[in-house]
Amino acid sequence: MWGSTLGFPGAVVRLAPGANPPETALAEIYETPLDDPKAPIHGYSPRGMDIDRNGVVWASLASGHFASFDRRKCEGPLNGPKATGKHCPEGWTLYPFPGPQFPDVKEPGSAEASYYAWVDQHNTFGLGNDVPIATGNANDALLALVDGKWVVLRVPYPMGFYAKGLDGRIDDPNGDWKGRGLWSTYATRTPFHVEGGKGTTSKVVKFQLRPDPLAH
Repeated sequence: MWGSTLGFPGAVVRLAPGANPPETALAEIYETPLDDPKAPIHGYSPRGMDIDRNGVVWASLASGHFASFDRRKCEGPLNGPKATGKHCPEGWTLYPFPGPQFPDVKEPGSAEASYYAWVDQHNTFGLGNDVPIATGNANDALLALVDGKWVVLRVPYPMGFYAKGLDGRIDDPNGDWKGRGLWSTYATRTPFHVEGGKGTTSKVVKFQLRPDPLAH
């Protein structure tokens, strides 16, 4: 089992229950690469996270990155007294979110404030198996990372789409793109800040991916 720990610098935690938990449970902790010289990009503070079918963790970072952590890349011990939490910077890969960085921040990253990450393990949307998707709270979008490149699923109207979660469904496995989709919501606590103003309520949003713009 995997989980993320909030705060600074933050970390992800792996828990192996063993045959007789809690007596046999073993926890491993891996801090984000905040200041390690082996890490080409530094990041911090994971928020929501998910894993793909290969056991790779994907997490939104408050530093404006989408981060993956692959335990298989660790070069040293995974647990024990030498596993201090800072022992596997090589397991992290950071992708700056779309959008500008804060003007006085020199580190690579983005002002994007993503809350949540979800992995489409079973290709419910159509971009492929194990595609990680983050909520693009400052992008009015969901942000999918496909082969290292961003696919921005923007909601143009009403302006102010602010997602805190998403999930996918295959309603008809024989229905091609029409039988698949992602589901999310306008999840802000202040829906009256969405385009439309006072009296505006939250909305459920369904995303579908056409193979071409004119597909029926």
